[in-house]
Amino acid sequence: MGKIILHCDCNGYYASVECLLDSSLKNIPMAVAGNPENRHGIILAKNELAKKAGVLTAETIAEAKRKCPSLKTVKPHHDLYQKYSKKINQIYLEYTEFVEPFSIDESFLDVSQTWFKFADSPGKLADLIRSRIKSEIGITISVGVSFNKIFAKLGSDLKKPDATTIITKEDMKSKVWSLPINNMLYVGKVTEKKLRNLNINTIGDLAALEPHFLEQLLGKQGLTLSKYARGLDDSQVPKFSELEEAKSIGNGITFQKDLTTWSEIESGLKDLAAEVSQRLQASEKSANVIQVQLKSFDFQMSSKQMTLFNPIDSFTDIYQTSLKLMHELWDKKTPIRLLAVTANNLQDQASAYKQISISEWQNPEQKESWLKKENKQKKSQEIQKLINQINQNIGQTHLQLGIDHFKDSKNNK
Repeated sequence: MGKIILHCDCNGYYASVECLLDSSLKNIPMAVAGNPENRHGIILAKNELAKKAGVLTAETIAEAKRKCPSLKTVKPHHDLYQKYSKKINQIYLEYTEFVEPFSIDESFLDVSQTWFKFADSPGKLADLIRSRIKSEIGITISVGVSFNKIFAKLGSDLKKPDATTIITKEDMKSKVWSLPINNMLYVGKVTEKKLRNLNINTIGDLAALEPHFLEQLLGKQGLTLSKYARGLDDSQVPKFSELEEAKSIGNGITFQKDLTTWSEIESGLKDLAAEVSQRLQASEKSANVIQVQLKSFDFQMSSKQMTLFNPIDSFTDIYQTSLKLMHELWDKKTPIRLLAVTANNLQDQASAYKQISISEWQNPEQKESWLKKENKQKKSQEIQKLINQINQNIGQTHLQLGIDHFKDSKNNK
């Protein structure tokens, strides 16, 4: 039968987990927002009822509530999203050792050598996995079944929620080629615009073009997209046990409406810094480098990063560093379409403190100074963990370390 790839995608993942925590949210339009009490807070996820009301991910709460006045917004619980993601992947691993998380809420599975042990067909296996996730975890997933990763991913996007879509070599032309070009993975807005300007509107249009023409238009990406459109993706799903540890942890938001004011940018950076901080702490990592990236309204990308003397993982440190970088990066007038915050050069938290040399340790003054600094850093980390726990209960980013809040207030006067 050849290669059989599943792409399992959790439906409205953040919102679905929140509904597990509070069942009263299931039957009302609701959304997860970075800062629910701030009208500039960003919608991170929404349920099906909110989606039907026109609520969009990455728009502000104010914009969402103009469309849906009854919208209920709740704070995110990133630690729980990580926890449930691990549980879901453990279920996938019962069917194959070839599992590749593509993000926190979606994974590729290569079941080529195992599907027949569990079901009469790959499609039936997909249905079985959907049923288990629904009954054991409490959320729904959509599954794409195909002969490569690109079409499996495409399949999971075609029917939502709680559905299985099968795309075979025999029916790919009828199922895939009539779809809009932007349905293809890795076709972003800039690429889509270039293609549509040449009347290349569907995946079939893309497949019909000579590869060298696409290479001239898009470079190496053109050759890759040509292969994908013709079903020639040969990328592999690695063993879960052999996955490389993440070298960075980052989050980005493409906003529904361009950001034009500093307060909007601050709000966006707060949401991003909070997500990065909680993901770092859930992974027990700290970062020595923080990077901020922006994309302007005309799709121009720019970025700036800062290398830190001591590694950090707290919201306050990441947010303050991001603000400094943004002050240097933004010209205060160009509308911003995308913001991203990334933590690089990751270290285990246990080994993240600056070490002291033997000669320094033998010097009483340097030894005492080092011990004081380490004690202060450990206390700060303990306080930050407490703050994060409180913020989980009363609303994300409401509390900050006092000294950093004081500095921020002075800088904004």
